[in-house]
Amino acid sequence: MLDKMPRGTVCIEDIKIGMKRHLRKVVTDRDIKIFAEVSTDHNPVHLDDDYANNTIFEGRIAHGMLTAGYISAVIGEQLPGHGTVYLGQTLKFLGPVRPGDHVTAQVEVVEIDLGRRRVKLDTCCIVSGKKVLIGEATVLAPSRKFD
Repeated sequence: MLDKMPRGTVCIEDIKIGMKRHLRKVVTDRDIKIFAEVSTDHNPVHLDDDYANNTIFEGRIAHGMLTAGYISAVIGEQLPGHGTVYLGQTLKFLGPVRPGDHVTAQVEVVEIDLGRRRVKLDTCCIVSGKKVLIGEATVLAPSRKFD
């Protein structure tokens, strides 16, 4: 039943090509430290200013997968939303994300297989007008028929 679907969830029956959703998030030092703890990725390029200043990035950067996680948040919370099952994701990292950067994560519906409840989404993250991550996600969308 539609009235049981969480607010913001878009069922497969209502998804249309070209639908878009996004979120904006400022990446903080705390985000990077927490991600390092959760992922166990303590690469000093993310955590140590002195080390990171001597890399090609000339300063600390956020974990790429932290940035990719913002795409997951858009998919899991907005489009399609709660009940969505991630089936696959491609990622290409185009530039660094630094502490203090304002990241916009976007998804856009590019293909729908109603019978299989599959949705293909173009995905990207943008900082200061430049794409820093691009990719494509395939998800199993929730349906009113299976709530």
